[in-house]
Amino acid sequence: MIAHLRGRILEKHPNRAVVDVGGVGYDVFVPLSTFYSLGEPGSEIALRIHTHVREDALVLYGFLTLLEQELFERLIGVGGIGPKLALAVLSGIEPRDLIRAIERGDVARLTAIPGVGKKTAERIVLELKDRLPRAQLVAAAVGDVSAAAPELRDDVLSALINLGYHRPLAEKAVGSALKAVPDGGFEPTLKQALRELAK
Repeated sequence: MIAHLRGRILEKHPNRAVVDVGGVGYDVFVPLSTFYSLGEPGSEIALRIHTHVREDALVLYGFLTLLEQELFERLIGVGGIGPKLALAVLSGIEPRDLIRAIERGDVARLTAIPGVGKKTAERIVLELKDRLPRAQLVAAAVGDVSAAAPELRDDVLSALINLGYHRPLAEKAVGSALKAVPDGGFEPTLKQALRELAK
């Protein structure tokens, strides 16, 4: 089973990317959340992979974060939800919003996702309410040390992206910086993030 791919982006489309790993191109289906964070063709990429084996095909689904992958794997465990619909769900709602909607039993929010009907939304809430990813995982995925940090995180992340760093690298650096200087303001956090990127 393929669990991880690191290589260069050969092609990218809104629902898939072709990743060149040592001269072999892997066709990987991705949610929009991952697609928007991919660099341009030619740039380096590392993806977490879910390998889906069918009688007639072996299909790869790729994710930038562990949270996206865990949500995808929980969604395909729900009766009547296959990988394509699970990918559509992750493309139609941010991971944190999806978790919030399931916790609150917000069927209306879930049915706003293209392809998700009322019965499917109710089944998602019923089957996943007690099986959501752990809180630490959610916090790590968004790079927040505490709930008080999102604005600072977004400001520093924006600054790094404007400096030319790729989003996945920048997010990782901001997460490490927030842990290293938990009480720091914008400038100390940005300096620490730049140190993380220089390592």
